Amino acid sequence: MTTIEAVKLLEQFRAGGVSREKVLQAFQAAPVADLGFAQVDTHRALRRGFPEVIFGAGKTPEQVVRIAARLLKGEQRILITRVNGEHARALRRKFKQAVHHSEARCVTIQTRPQKPRPGIIAVVCAGTSDLPVAEEAAVTAEIMGNRVERIHDIGVSGLHRLVGRLELIQSANVVIVAAGMEGALPSVVAGLVARPVIAVPTSVGYGASFGGLAALLGMLNSCGSGVTVVNIDNGFGAGYAASQINALAEMSSQSGLNQS
Repeated sequence: MTTIEAVKLLEQFRAGGVSREKVLQAFQAAPVADLGFAQVDTHRALRRGFPEVIFGAGKTPEQVVRIAARLLKGEQRILITRVNGEHARALRRKFKQAVHHSEARCVTIQTRPQKPRPGIIAVVCAGTSDLPVAEEAAVTAEIMGNRVERIHDIGVSGLHRLVGRLELIQSANVVIVAAGMEGALPSVVAGLVARPVIAVPTSVGYGASFGGLAALLGMLNSCGSGVTVVNIDNGFGAGYAASQINALAEMSSQSGLNQS
């Protein structure tokens, strides 16, 4: 149950639409489900606005399926990241709504369609090799209820490509930029937009890129104001943070409408 769903439930109770017992049952549910091998946080959505995300790497397909099944007892959407083919096949066998995003290495399960919140999150990647990380960010932002615009292969070696997509990037509430090699693209984008920029260093590059460390250090030392940097290849972290920022923009907009 998310905070929004909790508010709706309380409003329904106040209007006489649901019983007191149903409300108490919803809020008295244990915050943790003990599966033996995992302690599933069933109140994560109430505190954070989105259910606990399952990190698939290092877990067996059976463990991932059991955690997902427990979360779906009380949630309408979940995300599993860093899955392999076995994880994906097991999830699709168990849940007919499971969607495997192979490039992003993610599986999403949504039992009920939801209307995306206003505002756009732009996911930009420097090169085609950065796509898996960019897609992880995009899929994360989408399952969390956001509209995403994907803008691919506009790295600094051909700045005319960036200029051609600049209007779309500037229209976004948040911009995620994934880049490997020397990691210069986020600094360039930050100098052209008046929006938060979340930089994602990728492990793409030759020997002296040190598996993304060169891009990470370059982004941490960015001269572009307002650049926030996540860990190497952490598209999920970027997508999650962008969703939170976009949600704040939605709340600010609604507050302004209420005041007027």
